[in-house]
Amino acid sequence: MKKGLRLTGRRDFQRLLSSRRLYAGQAIVGFAAPGRAAAGNRVGVGVSRQIKGAVARNRARRRLREALRLRLENPDSRWSEAGITFDMVVIARPATLEMSFSELEAEAGRFLRRLHAGSA
Repeated sequence: MKKGLRLTGRRDFQRLLSSRRLYAGQAIVGFAAPGRAAAGNRVGVGVSRQIKGAVARNRARRRLREALRLRLENPDSRWSEAGITFDMVVIARPATLEMSFSELEAEAGRFLRRLHAGSA
């Protein structure tokens, strides 16, 4: 995911984490709120404290970021259409490391479908 489309600031994370939880699945927990139109969809990825060790946390973060990138930047995706933009925070759970990448990508797709359905 391009660095310009990432949420990195503490203020942005806190704003989204204090909002309503939008999705809770086996591997991810997702929060979202409408974002700035000019910025596009921005995503912040966090990792649960239940994942121990820096190597495991970084691996979970990379896997989740890539699954979201594949869903958001796909030309066939409905996210490529103009419309409401969102700021999203997605938190990786321990199952992020245990499930196959295709299952993780499917779960990321379920989160984005729920977000898209809520904005329609």
